[in-house]
Amino acid sequence: MQGKRWRTGQFAVALAAMALLGSCTGIVPPGGPTPRPSPTPTPAQPPTALLLGVRHGPSIGSLGIAASDAGAALAGFVESCPALLKREDVSGLTQARDWEPACRAASTWSYNEAGSFFGTWFETAEIGDGSSFATGYYEPEIAGQRTRSSAFDVPVYGLPTDLVRAWPDDMPEAERTGRPPLGRYDDSGKFVLYYDRAQIEDGALAGRGLEIAWAADPVEFFFLQVQGSGLLRAPDGNVMRIGYAGQNGREYVAIGRVMRDRGLLGDGPGQYASTMQGIMQYLREHPEEGRALMRENKSWIFFREIVGDGPLGALSVPVRRESSVAADPNYVPLGAPVWLGMDNPQADGLWIAQDTGGAIKGANRFDTFWGNGADARVIAGGMSARGRALLLLPKGTVYRLTGK
Repeated sequence: MQGKRWRTGQFAVALAAMALLGSCTGIVPPGGPTPRPSPTPTPAQPPTALLLGVRHGPSIGSLGIAASDAGAALAGFVESCPALLKREDVSGLTQARDWEPACRAASTWSYNEAGSFFGTWFETAEIGDGSSFATGYYEPEIAGQRTRSSAFDVPVYGLPTDLVRAWPDDMPEAERTGRPPLGRYDDSGKFVLYYDRAQIEDGALAGRGLEIAWAADPVEFFFLQVQGSGLLRAPDGNVMRIGYAGQNGREYVAIGRVMRDRGLLGDGPGQYASTMQGIMQYLREHPEEGRALMRENKSWIFFREIVGDGPLGALSVPVRRESSVAADPNYVPLGAPVWLGMDNPQADGLWIAQDTGGAIKGANRFDTFWGNGADARVIAGGMSARGRALLLLPKGTVYRLTGK
């Protein structure tokens, strides 16, 4: 199968196809570890990869990983190692010490021999049935500046101090599991939901000095919020990079799905293309309906300025074009390599899980990162791929988990 680096010279062919969708290895340490018993889920436990089930995948050598893919993945893995070695893996698959040998080796491994690195230190693992779905995201660049003017009047808010996690007073103790919800305390001292998109757009946060910048176009800014980071370019050419600082705790609604359900997207007469570009076209041609539609997504993203390399993912390391994916940490150890074999060749190949996303939930669900620029916007906006996913885990992990 051709890897994702194939896309560079055949972008037009791959873009036209965007709409639709062996032998086992495992090195056992001497003496063999005691297999970990499969835990029994309880109502308080979130679903995880370990609970869903893990099994050996094919040998890494059989995947046909391109040299350029392996080199980029090795670079991403090296950048992720400091976080990987200290971060708790909530998927239940690994512990920090499992990654130490590979991280030590990666720091001195030649990038020209990156393919042999993954074959030496990793084995593949399939989570559940391995069926995967991948979308795309990018770093948008929109018009914006640090000061407000008549042409730049869409506020870009930093994280408010009254956004807190707490348990509602009327929630029984028995139901207080996991992380407390996000919200705020109202004037009476009662914990309530935080302001939603409509309330914030109507001025709920105005006058509090939270504005870190101002955007020119509310539609462009809406999609920058969906992406979670971006670039603001001022008329004088100055660029400000902003990154995710927090979220208001309100529900995320994919307006593309809402539009499909209402018959607004599709191939029929009067319908708009089922891509980000089609959605934006509808929002601009129907400003009142579009504004109401965007407000159905109650989620609001707060930002901070990023100085230096970026954008930063959930590991606080830069995410890289064609090398980084967002994943659900309940199913993928963040920092782990991921191999995708998809029906869209653009998504094929080796990636590093370095980010998360509000809509990226569940096993084998990934969001591929495409950098910034016009082509990144087109690829990410139309990315929809189905196929198979494999995690690359330190050798011996699958045996330790399953005894097989």
